Amino acid sequence: MRRAFDIVIIGAGPAGMAAAQAAAASGAAIAVVDDNVKSGGQIWRGGPDESKDGRAIALWSALREARNVEFFSRTRICAPLDGKELLAETPDGALILQYGTLILATGARERLLPFPGWTLPGVTGAGGLQALSKGGYPVAGKRVVVAGSGPLLLAVAATLKIKGAEVVAIFEQAPWHRVARFGLSLALTPGKLKQAMQLRATLSGVPYRAGSHVVAAKGKDVLEKISVMQGGRRREIDCDYLACGYGLIPNVELASALGCATIDGAVRVDGLQRTSVPDVFCAGEGTGVGGVDLSLVEGKIAGLAAAQRSQDAEPHFAERERWRAFARRLERAFALRPDLRSLCEPDTIVCRCEDVAHRSLASHPNWRSAKLHTRCGMGPCQGRICGGATGFLYGWTQDSIRMPLSPTRIGSLLAGGEAAGTELNAAAAGPDTPSA
Repeated sequence: MRRAFDIVIIGAGPAGMAAAQAAAASGAAIAVVDDNVKSGGQIWRGGPDESKDGRAIALWSALREARNVEFFSRTRICAPLDGKELLAETPDGALILQYGTLILATGARERLLPFPGWTLPGVTGAGGLQALSKGGYPVAGKRVVVAGSGPLLLAVAATLKIKGAEVVAIFEQAPWHRVARFGLSLALTPGKLKQAMQLRATLSGVPYRAGSHVVAAKGKDVLEKISVMQGGRRREIDCDYLACGYGLIPNVELASALGCATIDGAVRVDGLQRTSVPDVFCAGEGTGVGGVDLSLVEGKIAGLAAAQRSQDAEPHFAERERWRAFARRLERAFALRPDLRSLCEPDTIVCRCEDVAHRSLASHPNWRSAKLHTRCGMGPCQGRICGGATGFLYGWTQDSIRMPLSPTRIGSLLAGGEAAGTELNAAAAGPDTPSA
C-alpha cells in the first residue's frame, strides 16, 4: 500500500506531537508514525488516559480534533527509498509513505554500560524497568536498586515506588559537588525545580548516594545482589532488580540513512530545525538530549517551518535557547566519569547479541575492525546497545547504517518493489560485512 502526505512525522513523542499540532493549522495532510501502540513516547507512555501532564493532554485533545492528521501506530520505518519515500511495516503489512516534507522526532534510547554480571536476569536499563512497570510488569514488593546517571534515575525510582516496589537506594555516578551545583541551577527553571521537589517528596526515605556506581551484579541464575563503589569503599546490597542506565543517546539511524549530517552523535540542524538534507527536519532528543521542554519547543518550530510558516516559528527561538542552556547544564553535571571505563573485566560481555567479550574488542582500533573480526554490532539490535557502550569504552563511532533499520518481514521488503529490494540488499551487505 502506498500513501502520500504533505508532511510525514516519524515519532509520536512530545516533539512529534508538538510538530503535528503546529503544522496542522496549515491544512496540510500530515502523517504521524510511531512504533508504539499509543502516542506519547517514553515520557508520556500509556497515552492520554494515564497522563497527568497538562501539556500532553492539551496536545492529544488538539490532535484528536485535527482532521488532517492521521496516526500510524505500531508502525516501524524499515528504510528510506528513492523519491521521498519511506518503506514502513505495519501490523497489516508493508506501507510506502510518500512525503513532501519529513520531520524526524525519533527520540533517544538509554545508554547501557557493561560490568560483570550485567547480563543476569533482573538487571535492566533504568528506563527499561520504568517502561515495563508502566506497562503492567509486576514490581510490587520487589527490592529494586536504581543506579547510573542523570535526573531520569529519580523519575524511574518514583514510578517504581508508586507501583509498589521497595526502592532500596539510588546511586548516582556524578560527584556530589556537580549534583549540588546542578540542583542550585534549577532556580533558573522554576518548573524543573518544582518537579524535582515533587520527586524528592515521592522518594522520601529512599537513600540518594552521589559519587557512587555499581561495579558488579551477582547471582547464580538470577540477580541476587550487587556490589557498589561508594565513597571509595565497596559494599554489597541484596536486591531483586537493578535498574541501571547512564543517560540517553540520540536515535540518529534513520537520519543517517537519509544522509543527514550529525555532530557529536546528534543530528545537526539550523535555526528552523532543518537538517543538511533538503525538506528533512529534526526535533527533540535526536538533535541532542535536553528533556521534554526542549523537545516540545523544537517540535513546534519544526512543525511551523515545515508548514511554510517560518516567521511564526521565530518567536519561539528564545524559549528554545533557554532550554538548550538547561541541556548544557545537564550535560556538564552528569558527564560520565572516566573511571567507569574500567568496569569491564576481560570476560565481561560487551556485545550481548553476538556474545563478544571485552578482551576481544579492546585491541581493535575502530568499530569497523571490531565488526569484521568479532561480529560486534551485527546482531538483532544492530549496535544500538553495544554501540553506545563501545563509544564510551573505546571512543569508537559507528560508521555505517545497516538496512533494514528494524526487523522486517521478507514480504514487506518484497512489497517495497524490486528497486527497493536491490537497494536494501546492497546496503545490508555493505563493504564492512564479512562474506558467509
